[in-house]
Amino acid sequence: MSDNNSAIVSKVWSFCNTLRDDGVGYGDYLEQLTYLLFLKMADEYTKPPHNRTFSIPKKYNWESLVPLKGAELETHYSIMLRELGKEKGILGQIFTKSQNKIQDPAKLSKIVAMIDSEQWLMMGVKDKGDIYEGLLEKNAEDTKSGAGQYFTPRALIKAMVECVNPEPMKTIADPACGTGGFFLAAYDYIVDHNKLDKAQSKFLKYNTFFGNEIVASTRRLALMNLFLHNIGDIDSDNFISPADALIAQSADKYDYILANPPFGKKSSQTFTNEEGEQEKEDLTYNRQDFWATTSNKQLNFVQHIRSMLKTTGLAAVVIPDNVLFEGGAGETVRKKLLETADVHTILRLPTGIFYAQGVKANVVFFDNKPSSKNPWTKEIWVYDYRTNIHHTLKKNPLKLEDLRDFITLYNPKNRNKRKEIYNPETNPEGRWRKFTYEEIIARDKTSLDITWLKDKSLADLDNLPDPDVLAEEIIENLEAGLASFQQIIISLNKKN
Repeated sequence: MSDNNSAIVSKVWSFCNTLRDDGVGYGDYLEQLTYLLFLKMADEYTKPPHNRTFSIPKKYNWESLVPLKGAELETHYSIMLRELGKEKGILGQIFTKSQNKIQDPAKLSKIVAMIDSEQWLMMGVKDKGDIYEGLLEKNAEDTKSGAGQYFTPRALIKAMVECVNPEPMKTIADPACGTGGFFLAAYDYIVDHNKLDKAQSKFLKYNTFFGNEIVASTRRLALMNLFLHNIGDIDSDNFISPADALIAQSADKYDYILANPPFGKKSSQTFTNEEGEQEKEDLTYNRQDFWATTSNKQLNFVQHIRSMLKTTGLAAVVIPDNVLFEGGAGETVRKKLLETADVHTILRLPTGIFYAQGVKANVVFFDNKPSSKNPWTKEIWVYDYRTNIHHTLKKNPLKLEDLRDFITLYNPKNRNKRKEIYNPETNPEGRWRKFTYEEIIARDKTSLDITWLKDKSLADLDNLPDPDVLAEEIIENLEAGLASFQQIIISLNKKN
C-alpha cells in the first residue's frame, strides 16, 4: 500500500474512533461511509477520462451535497437517502431503508469533506477493498452490533476456496452471503491462478457471482464490498437478491456453492403482535424438492444448496454439529445427501474462531451427481482440527497457515491420491482419516459427527491450555448459554 493510501486508511479509522465517542458504532459509520463513498465514486466516473452517465438524479448527486453545511446539510442528506432508495438496480439496493445515523451536522460535514478530498478511483482496487474489509471486521468484533453472525473468518474462507479450486467462466453462488466474503476470496483466487482474457475478465466481473441476503443493511455492505473489489458496477444488475433463499427452489443452477448459512437451528420470521411487540415465529418450508420438512434452518440450507447445484456442481458449506448427528429429519437429509452426492470430506473446526459464541461447526465438501441407483458417496475423509486445538478471536485467531496441512492433505488438484495420516498403531494422533460408506451408514442415525482422538485436557491436567485461553473459552460458553436462556424466556413470554 502506498504512503498516500496508508494516510487515507489512517484518516478513515481515526474518524471512526471519533464517532464512537459520540455513540456511533462501526456499523452505523460503515453504512454512512457506504452511501457517501458510492456517490463520490459515481461522481468521479462522470468526469474525464471516464465521462459516464448514471441514473442518479442531479439534485441528489454528490455535487448537491458538498457545498451544504449545518442543518441544511442534515436535511438534504436525509431526503437524499430516502429518495435514492426508490431507484432501481444496485443504486436502489445500496440506499434501501437508508437513514442518517450521524446527528451532528458538523461531523457529517467533516466526513463529506474527508471523502471529497480524495480521488477514490485513483486508489488501487486492493487498497479500497482492504479499507472496507478492515471496517467490516471491526464491525464484526463489536459484539453489541451482532454483526459477527454475518462475518466468516477470512482464513477459513480462503482455505475453503483453495480446496474447491474454482475455475474461470463458471458460476458461484452463496444463498446466505452476508457481506460477500466468499465471493471476494473466490474472485481473488481466480485472478491469482489464471491469466484471464478479456471475455473471462468480463464474465468474472458481471456474471460469476449470485447471492441472497435478507437483511437490508448487510446486503448493502455486501454490494459495496463487491463494488470496491471490482465486482459488478454502479449501473449493472443487482446480483444479491433480498429474497429468502429457502422460500422456493432456485430458478438457476450453479457450478460452485460456498456458504456459511446463519447459525441457529430454527428458521423464524419476525412480526409485530397486537401490543406492538416484536415476536418470532418458527418457519417450516413446504418444498416439494426437499427430502424432509423441518423448521431446522441448517437442514433446510443443506437441502437447498444441494438443489442449487448443477449435476457437476461442487459445494463447501459450514454447518454446526447438530446437522451431523441429529435424528429424524437430520438422519433423512444425511442419508439422501450421501446417496445423491459424493460427500467426500469433512473438516471439524475448532471452537473460538467465530464471532457467534460457543459454535461447534464443520465444513462439509460434496460434489453433486446425476441420478443413480447406487449411492454416490464411497468414502468420507475427515480432518479433525478441533480436538486439542485452542483458538481465540484476539490472542490466537485462526490463520490460513493453521489450515495449510488440511489443504495439502485434501489435495485439490487430485483427490484420488489422498493418503491417510491416522494409523491406530503407528500414528494414533493422526488427524486425517478415511471412512467407507458402509462404515458410515452402520453408525447410529448415520451420524457424521466422527472423532477418534483423545482429548488431552480431560486426561492430563498438564496439557490444559493457557489460563487466558481458558478464560476466553469460559466467557464464550457463558455468553452462548446466556443467549440460549434469552431465547427460552422469549418463548415462555410468547406462550403466556
